[in-house]
Amino acid sequence: MDAPTQVVNFGPGPAKLPRSFGVIFAGAQKNVGSAGVTVVIVREDLLGFALRECPSILDYKVQAGNNSLYNTPSCFSIYVMGLVLEWIKNNGGAAAMEKLSSIKSQMIYDIIDNSQGFYVCPVEPRNRSRMNIPFRIGSPKGDDALEKRFLDKALELNMISLKGHRSVGGIRASLYNAVTIEDVQKLAAFMKNFLEMHQL
Repeated sequence: MDAPTQVVNFGPGPAKLPRSFGVIFAGAQKNVGSAGVTVVIVREDLLGFALRECPSILDYKVQAGNNSLYNTPSCFSIYVMGLVLEWIKNNGGAAAMEKLSSIKSQMIYDIIDNSQGFYVCPVEPRNRSRMNIPFRIGSPKGDDALEKRFLDKALELNMISLKGHRSVGGIRASLYNAVTIEDVQKLAAFMKNFLEMHQL
């Protein structure tokens, strides 16, 4: 199971481990730590079945037998993750992060969904992320000139990293735990203003 934000308390809400999991691979980067931070949870009865060709560093039985210290861990990444987890704990824990992420994402989705097609989110509502909100401007495939204008104006307002992933383009609002309600309110106000100025 690939569980980048939801399963292991890295995203909003308490851990919800599926009963039938075998391996959970949870990348915690951006929301809880620096790039490369990953937590792997392996059901004990699955340990010891690595293929002969598997390097020992990737053999979960070897890692488990060495308290996950078979190799030198990324100390700085673990330190940063510890600081972030302490911050989350001091700010209400996973339950508070879940509530805040719901409020923050709803602010942006409401603008998108009520824009009469000016902003278009390609993700079905039931599958939408509360952490990363991709959208296009002007049409479902996007208007490159309009999206560039949006990004340029956002940059003038000190809103950075809104450009969508290079493989899909468009815009992506990342609302990780450290992004405040006030930050999202500023983005929401900008989106409303941009809509009013450019909607036909």
